[in-house]
Amino acid sequence: MNIPRLVVAAPSSGAGKTTVATGLIAALAARGLAVSPHKVGPDYIDPGYHALAAGRPGRNLDAYMCGEERIAPLFLHGAAGADVAVVEGVMGLFDGAAGRGELASTAQVAKLLKAPVVLVVDASSQSRSVAALVHGFASWDPQVRLAGVILNRVASDRHEQLLREALEEGSGVPVLGCVRRAASVATPSRHLGLIPAVERSADALRAVRDMGELVAASVDLDALLALARSAPPLDAEPWSAAAGVSPVAGRPRIAVAGGAAFSFSYAENAELLTAAGAEVVPFDPLRDEELPAGTRGLVVGGGFPEMYVGELSANASLRTAIAGLAAGGAPIAAECAGLLYLGRELDGKEMCGVLPHTARMTERLTLGYREAVALADSPLAAAGTRVRGHEFHRTVCEPGAGEQPAWGWRAPSGPAVEGFVQGSVHGSYLHLHWAGAPQLAERLVRAAL
Repeated sequence: MNIPRLVVAAPSSGAGKTTVATGLIAALAARGLAVSPHKVGPDYIDPGYHALAAGRPGRNLDAYMCGEERIAPLFLHGAAGADVAVVEGVMGLFDGAAGRGELASTAQVAKLLKAPVVLVVDASSQSRSVAALVHGFASWDPQVRLAGVILNRVASDRHEQLLREALEEGSGVPVLGCVRRAASVATPSRHLGLIPAVERSADALRAVRDMGELVAASVDLDALLALARSAPPLDAEPWSAAAGVSPVAGRPRIAVAGGAAFSFSYAENAELLTAAGAEVVPFDPLRDEELPAGTRGLVVGGGFPEMYVGELSANASLRTAIAGLAAGGAPIAAECAGLLYLGRELDGKEMCGVLPHTARMTERLTLGYREAVALADSPLAAAGTRVRGHEFHRTVCEPGAGEQPAWGWRAPSGPAVEGFVQGSVHGSYLHLHWAGAPQLAERLVRAAL
């Protein structure tokens, strides 16, 4: 199976690869092409901008959480029916899981996809040195096909000329575009990175449109398409949610929180719930005062409840309904933002009161991959289940674990326990991509019966 594809990478974070990748997706879509957007790593936010540009879900390719053997199948599943796929990298090209070599790096994913790489270089503070930088990246791993460079934040025509001359002389890698500085494409950030597209609405749409116009005017789209079409066929079958689970009868209705406060989700999680036999119904805790009628189970994923804590607290009828659902024994899976929402308080505002902790914002960032083991039976995981997940938050819960913690893992300071298993509720900071552990979806659906 062959889908034209390329990877947009950078020497480091902050080079502008999200702007270039999103703009490239938008520019190709404006040509009438069906573009499949993908993101290396666990990031939920960039795929939201990709989805706006492409008109189809942005999907993640995370070799740590899902396993490297699933990268090509997940890519083929997400890119089905597309004319071309654009894969945005994570951090620097060769940066992966700490202490694990190339695992989960953009370079590893590019090799697994047999995809050419385009390097986005922030040229704002250099001229001839750019050739040495690109030469180093091109020669570091011969298995990575670094096939082109896009120069970003170029100051002037003279600056562009100096950069092009240096690269032609010293790198052997063609320049496929030069992007000038443009304030209109800037995306605002806050404590965990970019503000999600779902929170910006019309502003995000305008920014994505401007990114597309900027990239279309600044890069050689025909050359990039030719490069994408040079990728060889992949020897893999598309991932299938149905292949990973055994469906149950009865179609239990599982409500999944969404909207601006709970915008972090992987598309494959809902696909697995559906394949396991559930009727998946989205709802928005900022707008909906009741759970969907007939709800038998609940998933509350990640997001930014701290930005909407007043509105969430004011929606007392929904908080009461969720507490009643938990008291009635319906399975509830909550991660990160969901964990905060199910506690007693968040930054002094009353939450659902299902779990016995209070939470507050801090200055400390908790970030990293985790290899975890379930410490107690829950509607999500049987005791002893091993998963790989990711933490990313600036909040703290007190206490950080219940009498029955959700997960345990090894930390630099020693063994750590985290989260809560209480009755039918599983609450944790750990983000999980269920394609790496599809039994979680099946177990939750079975519990909802």
